[in-house]
Amino acid sequence: MKSVLSDLAFFGGTAAFDQPLLVGRPNRIDRAKLYERLDRALDGQWLSNGGPLVREFEERVAGLAGVRHAVATCNATAGLQLLAHASGLTGEVIMPSMTFAATPHAMRWIGLTPVFADIDPDTGTLDPDRVAAAVTPRTSAILGVHLWGRLCAADQLRKVADEHGLRLYFDAAHALGCAVDGRPAGSLGDAEVFSFHATKAVNAFEGGAVATDDADLAARIRALHNFGFNLHGGSPAGGTNAKMSEAAAAMGLTSLDAFPEVIDRNRHNLAAYREHLADLPGVLVADHDRHGVNNHQYVIVEIDEAVTGIHRDLVMEVLKAEGVHTRAYFSPGCHQLEPYRGQPHAPLSHTEHLAERVLCLPTGTAVDDDDVRRVADLLRLCVTRGRELTARHRDTAPAPLAAPRTATPTPTIGRS
Repeated sequence: MKSVLSDLAFFGGTAAFDQPLLVGRPNRIDRAKLYERLDRALDGQWLSNGGPLVREFEERVAGLAGVRHAVATCNATAGLQLLAHASGLTGEVIMPSMTFAATPHAMRWIGLTPVFADIDPDTGTLDPDRVAAAVTPRTSAILGVHLWGRLCAADQLRKVADEHGLRLYFDAAHALGCAVDGRPAGSLGDAEVFSFHATKAVNAFEGGAVATDDADLAARIRALHNFGFNLHGGSPAGGTNAKMSEAAAAMGLTSLDAFPEVIDRNRHNLAAYREHLADLPGVLVADHDRHGVNNHQYVIVEIDEAVTGIHRDLVMEVLKAEGVHTRAYFSPGCHQLEPYRGQPHAPLSHTEHLAERVLCLPTGTAVDDDDVRRVADLLRLCVTRGRELTARHRDTAPAPLAAPRTATPTPTIGRS
């Protein structure tokens, strides 16, 4: 356990972890089961185009989501785009800025305009009142994001959608297995999109799925993800190739088999972090259970610089030097990223406040009790000595290079 700043690798000490400890490291699976499924696909010579493994994966995802239909896709971004095309969306789609860039990018890429609304400061998800205020004649849908598995205020968002004749969709990338009031993620909107990226609690190497109770919508998505073949009435988009392969489905099924164990480990790790970081001034460990059933694939802490004297970004740098690779999910907000930066938007003060403080710590089946203890000890050292650490970093940081002198001012491009 390190107790003085000079012990930190950031200041020349030895790193606490020989091997990097990462947020989003793939969880352990039963490789024998995976290889058996891959052998089955190879022996059957059915490797893509809706084979038996993909169909089984879709059935299991639909069951977890509490819906009748799930269409597996090559990734969740493609799933969002397929959903938008199948629904005939036009104009503007209201969404949070507190999300991964894939959410707005997926809409912008196909010609729709993302409109950012602010979040509820308690949950981090879309504030229905802010959504209502963002509706214009060009709005065609609301796209909520179940942040860190915290489910959106679906009933209130449904009321806004119905009042304005809008579709209600959810980016459920974080939310497989999560629920609120007995209603699982996947069943709360007209459709929801899951991610099975390698970093998720359930992964298919790379993959996604659109879950819905709307049989016609599911059929249109299924046709569109296979070049639009047999699509009744056609589509302006024509169609694309966004199918999940049998190899990805084999991984997805095997990962689903391990999902209960993953949730148990995640819950255990969160409890351990909470115990080690209890009563630490300026550090709040998010209580996901307060917002419903969670898969706990993200351990989220908020760091209050006003209390600790250290900014979240410097904490990340110090931990990285120790071999602990944290993530700022999601900072900065999407409205502060290209190509959205500089575009007009409503005030997003709650988004900016949360994005400035949030930090995601490593968890999952690759993280054990000793890992949690050591990460927590490092974080505790950072924040209890935050002002001293910040001052020392400021004193030792190299001075910025002086700008070259010019006869006339150099013009600037973009926002200052």
